[in-house]
Amino acid sequence: MAADGENVHGEADFIESLLPSLELDPMKCRMLDAGCGTGRVAVELSSRGYSLVAIDNDEDMLKRAEAKPSSVRWQLGDVSKDPLGGPFDVVYMVGNVLVYVEPTRRHLVISNIVQSLAPGGLLVCGTGFAPAFSLDGYDDWCRRAGLRLFERFSTWDSEPFLPGGDYAVSVHRLPNLA
Repeated sequence: MAADGENVHGEADFIESLLPSLELDPMKCRMLDAGCGTGRVAVELSSRGYSLVAIDNDEDMLKRAEAKPSSVRWQLGDVSKDPLGGPFDVVYMVGNVLVYVEPTRRHLVISNIVQSLAPGGLLVCGTGFAPAFSLDGYDDWCRRAGLRLFERFSTWDSEPFLPGGDYAVSVHRLPNLA
C-alpha cells in the first residue's frame, strides 16, 4: 500500500487528531494499544514521540512486534482480564480486536480497559459488527463501564458514520472526575 502512495498510518493519524480534545501536552499523553498484533500502529505512534504500551495475547505476533525498533513497552496478556497498567489517556483497538475475543468475554475487555483509563481518557475502537455483535451491544458495554460516546465515524479517515453500517470507529470518553 505504501509503495502505491496510500497512507498506511490512517489509524495513527486519526488517534493523533483526537489529542487536542484531551487538553494536555500531547507528548505527555500515555497510550495503550490493546490487541496490538504485530505493532504497526504502536510503532508508528512511538516514532512520533508518544509513550506507548502494547498488549496482545498472541505470542508469535508479539515477537514480530518486539523485533521492530521502537520505544514501545510490549506485554503478553489477555486484554479481557490481565492488568493493563495505566492510567492511560488513550486506549485504542484497531484491526477488529473484539471480533477475535470469545463472545462471552467481549464486554470484559471494555470494563478492563476502563480500569486503566485516566479521568477524561479516550477509548478508540475500530471494528466490524454484524454478524459478530451489534453496535448497540458495544455501546451498551461502554455505557455500563462508565464511558460516554464522544464521536463516531465509518472509517479511520473520519468519514461520517451512517446508521446501518457494519463498521465503525467509535470514540468513547471516561468522564473527568474534576
